[in-house]
Amino acid sequence: MSTISSVPYSKIEDSAKLRRLVDAVLMIEADVELSVLLRHFVEEACELVNARYGALGVLNEARTGLDQFLTVGLSERDEALIGPRPTGRGVLGLLITEATPLRLDDLALHPDSYGVPPHHPPMKSFLGVPVRVRDEVYGNLYLTDKVGAPDFSEEDESLAEALAQAAGIAIENNRLHDRVRLLSVADDRDRIARDLHDRVIQRVFAVGLKLQEAARLRDIDQVVARVDGAVDDLDVTMNEIRTAIYELGASALPGGLRRGVLELATELAPMLGARADVVFHGPVDNAVSQRTADNVLAVLREALTNAGKHARATHFGVTLSVADAVTLEVVDNGVGIETPPVKSSGLGLVNLRKRAEKLQGVFVVERLESGGTRLTWSVPV
Repeated sequence: MSTISSVPYSKIEDSAKLRRLVDAVLMIEADVELSVLLRHFVEEACELVNARYGALGVLNEARTGLDQFLTVGLSERDEALIGPRPTGRGVLGLLITEATPLRLDDLALHPDSYGVPPHHPPMKSFLGVPVRVRDEVYGNLYLTDKVGAPDFSEEDESLAEALAQAAGIAIENNRLHDRVRLLSVADDRDRIARDLHDRVIQRVFAVGLKLQEAARLRDIDQVVARVDGAVDDLDVTMNEIRTAIYELGASALPGGLRRGVLELATELAPMLGARADVVFHGPVDNAVSQRTADNVLAVLREALTNAGKHARATHFGVTLSVADAVTLEVVDNGVGIETPPVKSSGLGLVNLRKRAEKLQGVFVVERLESGGTRLTWSVPV
């Protein structure tokens, strides 16, 4: 006699049910669509409790009705004849409002029974359990017509509750992933908008000025040189666009941040009408992260370009200090910014503030008593 034959049949059956339940729950980790996973849970529930029919209703996020209704046991023809899916009335609505397990010998005799539509197969015994995770209810699992017995047992209820909880985890996980994706898309949209404005658009503006200057030149060689320079700048701009969209700019700045600031001051000198005086304090190339360095250059480009457009200044000073914080200060001797700055649809000052806030820093722009404007952008090292 084999070992297994000496074990009571009920224990063998219980062990098989437990293994099947565990296998079903482990499907949460499978890389499948939520609807496929939920249908699998309903199918397993029907098998485990010997139910002829099963369904799972998923509540909408407002918990006012059923957003999805998956069925098992009905043929496609049956479902077509029955018509629209339930929306959460009758006994199904009771489970939504009370969210507690419900076992019935005869579904039709319950005072909240709403009846069934034409062509619906007869259903008598009923087991309904909430699909929940902790105190959050996501829907209900419904099982009807117990095969081989007049009603569902407490054991059936426990098995159904275990599968319903697995379904709740799957729904919660799916909704959390959706929210994360939405947040990521929104964050990327904001980042791309900032980068396009602070770096790309300013480069295009500078290229436009160079081409305007070239149009006034009479020496063809000088015109060709200016146009060649503009083409080179546009090539750099295309790389900036790729960086903004695909974040390809994660590699280290060639020559470090110090060199990047000096090159930017030289690049913007024709547009400003003077080269900005640049001063450094502290370990600029050793203590500043790549992410912060990229932001520093974007902020500096925006600050100097704004000054060149609006300040009517003749002198520009840039100071980059690194200690406990990375602090960029840009000063000009122009007409001075209005205090407080006039609200406009432009992204300039808003972008600089958002860049600081993203790095837990601060951004201040002020009009100087002696005339001109001072912009201070500072983030923690």
